[in-house]
Amino acid sequence: MSADIQKNNPLHGITLKMQVEELVKEFGWETLGEKIRIDCFNENPSVTSSLVFLRRTPWAREKVESLYLWTFFNRHGLRK
Repeated sequence: MSADIQKNNPLHGITLKMQVEELVKEFGWETLGEKIRIDCFNENPSVTSSLVFLRRTPWAREKVESLYLWTFFNRHGLRK
């Protein structure tokens, strides 16, 4: 049953690091910080410091995942 759930999960196999890096590449830190208003994107941003915060903060991670899905699956069409 777990395999069925993951098969339908568009984020399966896409790490949080990959999500952050692709969002930064797409928008840049400044725009990303405007879209998701959290300090790790606005105050001396880096992938490493953002990952530390996002891994400890479920609500922020959900915002990143939602923006990632909207940007790369809904807006640009399904990637896979």
